[in-house]
Amino acid sequence: MENRKLLFGFFGAAVLGGVVAFGGLKLFDSSKTEIYQSVQTQAPVKLSNYASAVPAGLDFTHAAEVSTPAVVHIKTYVQVQPNQYQLRSNSYEELLRQFFGDPYGQQQPRQYQQQQQSEPEEKKSGSGSGVIMSIDGYIVTNNHVIRGADKIEVVLNNKRSYVAELVGNDPTTDLAVLKIDADDLKYLDFANSDDVRIGEWVLAVGNPFDLTSTVTAGIVSAKARNINILHTKDNNLAIESFIQTDAAVNPGNSGGALVNASGDLIGINTAIASPNGAFAGYAFAVPSILVKKVYTDIREFGEVQRGLIGVSIVDITSELAESKELESFKGVYVAGVSDDGAAKEGGLKENDVITAIDGIKVNSASELQEMIARHRPGEKVKVEYLRNGNTKETELVLRNKLGNTDIVKKDEALSILGAKMEVASAEELNRLGLKHGVKVSELNDGKIKAAQVRKGLIITHVDKRKVESPQEVASIINNNSSSGVLIEGYMPDGSRHFYGFGR
Repeated sequence: MENRKLLFGFFGAAVLGGVVAFGGLKLFDSSKTEIYQSVQTQAPVKLSNYASAVPAGLDFTHAAEVSTPAVVHIKTYVQVQPNQYQLRSNSYEELLRQFFGDPYGQQQPRQYQQQQQSEPEEKKSGSGSGVIMSIDGYIVTNNHVIRGADKIEVVLNNKRSYVAELVGNDPTTDLAVLKIDADDLKYLDFANSDDVRIGEWVLAVGNPFDLTSTVTAGIVSAKARNINILHTKDNNLAIESFIQTDAAVNPGNSGGALVNASGDLIGINTAIASPNGAFAGYAFAVPSILVKKVYTDIREFGEVQRGLIGVSIVDITSELAESKELESFKGVYVAGVSDDGAAKEGGLKENDVITAIDGIKVNSASELQEMIARHRPGEKVKVEYLRNGNTKETELVLRNKLGNTDIVKKDEALSILGAKMEVASAEELNRLGLKHGVKVSELNDGKIKAAQVRKGLIITHVDKRKVESPQEVASIINNNSSSGVLIEGYMPDGSRHFYGFGR
């Protein structure tokens, strides 16, 4: 009995000592306690659950092997003027001379010379990603990746480098098409993004933070997502119907590929939603079916042929449904109809609810915009809609933003104008305080020269319409239905000029 009491006494003392020791450790080393507690709160069970959520046999290696050779690293450069004076020595005495002059005559310090070179310096301005879409070097990327660049460099997965030509761009979808002089390239096939399902596994391939050929995995979180990143006062025709994914995407991934488990392209990674500029779990990609339309148009015509139905649309909310006495939340509400648009000609009216395009149901404004953006002016679409609870159907002939059904090819339009134009560089725009513009870089016989437009003019508006590319300038002028054309722009000295000429 005594031995048993003695044993319990030792055991109690040991327990008491452990409690005291643990309490002392917690009192004097709270940081270690926090680490411990943190590890505890992030229980290994969560990691195991995440791993077990991956279907057995799922393997991304094939998709990675197919897609990485077709994703390129894009580097952009701008031309900047060199400093007026070049420091030839860093000695303290010469720095004093620079600020206070030579004590024997106050002449300009001998150690500083004015640079005589007039050639601007080339400076890297940004980087992103792109996707090879053909064996002969056509590449799709984001417009914001190459916007304002004087030089675009494309670096392949095998580290070979090329200077790319900008074939065309489309700010309304934030896409651009480049061309490099190369053959026998690996490229990606288009998948049908309509077939992509929420919860499907996908890979994001690109060059985040200049880390080349980076692959991340995730699932499709949502479709037809509108995040209001492209819509501006001057870009009210922007199309936002993004595929949302939780695959890690960071700065530098823009223009890269979002592919399915087979390695086929389902989207172009474009944006992230983040409070600090780094990945926070939400990334967005332009769906491949829209990418294919823009890519094909630019290759064939030099610019995107955008079909419009001529309506103002909004999503149906509970407040709208109640105020307009709508019976259902399905469809897209027609808030207004253009006087000269296809919708009015086809019989659509304000307060109608569009429910389907070509038999495909639409339940948000972004879905409807994407469906229409797949078509060119002159093409027909079937529209199902509700009016006073009754289902109706009409066929619309789509029009362009100028109100007609014409398609304009880049070469045809530019030959009439007789001027070589290019997108103004970021440095030129910043110097003049502009956000957009097209620079007249060369003048030949034609309408532009006849109007006495001078070389170097940065055109900002044509017929009061904002222009961001030579194709837009040519398209507006060529499709002008009035008797005259008005051009507005700025010369390099900041002076504002207006030019007019007849059709």
